[in-house]
Amino acid sequence: MPNLPIHNPATGAVITEVPADDAASVAKKAAAARAAQPAWAAVPMSERLAIVEAFRAGVVRELEPLAATLTREVGKPVAQSRNELNGLLPRLDFFLEQAEGAVRDEHLFVGGDMREKVSHVPLGVVANISAWNYPWFVGCNVIVPALLTGNAVLYKPSEYATLTGLAITRLLHEAGVPQQVLACLVGAGEVGAALVEQPIDGLFFTGSAATGQRIARSLAGRLVKLQLELGGKDPTYVRADADPKAAAESLADGAMYNTGQSCCSVERIYVHEAVHDAFVAHFVAAVAAMKAGDPMDSGTYIGAITRAPQLDVLEAQVRDAVAKGATLLGGGARGPGPGNHFPPTVLTNVDHRMDVMREESFGPVIGIQKVKGDDEAVALMNDTRYGLTAGVYTKDEAAARALLARVRAGTVYWNCCDRVSPRLPWSGVGDSGIGLTLGVAGIQTFTRPKAWHLRSP
Repeated sequence: MPNLPIHNPATGAVITEVPADDAASVAKKAAAARAAQPAWAAVPMSERLAIVEAFRAGVVRELEPLAATLTREVGKPVAQSRNELNGLLPRLDFFLEQAEGAVRDEHLFVGGDMREKVSHVPLGVVANISAWNYPWFVGCNVIVPALLTGNAVLYKPSEYATLTGLAITRLLHEAGVPQQVLACLVGAGEVGAALVEQPIDGLFFTGSAATGQRIARSLAGRLVKLQLELGGKDPTYVRADADPKAAAESLADGAMYNTGQSCCSVERIYVHEAVHDAFVAHFVAAVAAMKAGDPMDSGTYIGAITRAPQLDVLEAQVRDAVAKGATLLGGGARGPGPGNHFPPTVLTNVDHRMDVMREESFGPVIGIQKVKGDDEAVALMNDTRYGLTAGVYTKDEAAARALLARVRAGTVYWNCCDRVSPRLPWSGVGDSGIGLTLGVAGIQTFTRPKAWHLRSP
């Protein structure tokens, strides 16, 4: 089999090479998963829960080396890598607390000699093509509930987070998941394409809208359950009554955390004209205070851009905006090499003719647009093909609720942003995807309901 080189995006250096899968090994692992799944589904829930508890203990035990591995291969600042691993723990706790109840039989009707109930049956073999920006979060959002509900999992981590994907797999095997029940598939797009061709029962993908659409077309004739967690162009509106300094500091973090490489990063901001200038001044000051540099330094806030081609996207968005009349307030071009670096970039005097307000940036670039009032803000927030998250900053909760009810998004925020809770479903509309993870529904999504009509003799 070929080898896959693993690069450090902060330095450009090759970290290591690992053996990659090919079409034949993907098919072999898929066949083994199919054969092993019934026995795994028969394992009592209590034993599966104990395995996930052991996995959780392994994450805690190895947190520092796991964080270092994540930082080296994706360029995430190491303090934020630690945050991701620590943030995984309450998600695992949620799955551990809720899995048994989520798939318990539902007894719905008893009348005379007739009873009706619903059971929750594992899908079978689940394919998971995962993302690199939060590989522990997005990987375990699928792998853990899928395993707890009795499925076998074919897990393809992003080629940009391969070492982390192998670590997730190793820790789950060490915790007690059989090798055939969870298989890690290593490689780039051709390995994902080979996985899609296997006789699977569900495919769960996290990544770009373009790739999600290609996967959907590939599966269209097979009626396989498909779940797509895609991108966003997440808007926030700062109303006239908001505290401009508090809103600016919160939104600067929401836009620049993880070097802007989050599907729910704040990507466009609309600010009421009454507070616009003060907001911009505070926002620029907050961004200027963010330390960029070596991701392995615990004080670094802005790390590396994981994928080198994204530097071209970011520079093109800035050029397009400036050419159409935007004002550039710092940043705007890639940093000196080696490695993939781009400074925090703020654009004002923007509008919806500009790519930066319409196309996903997925980097530390933000456009701030002045608006006259609520109706204009809502119209602009909805002027997108995406619908992942949206937020409002205001002192008036009733106004926030009314505004957010009008916004087309799967998740909405009042006076906060860039936040995910294991208790709430994570979903999108439009080009932000179909299906959901997290919440009780995010456990049940790995099962299909089976209806029982039971008549006593």
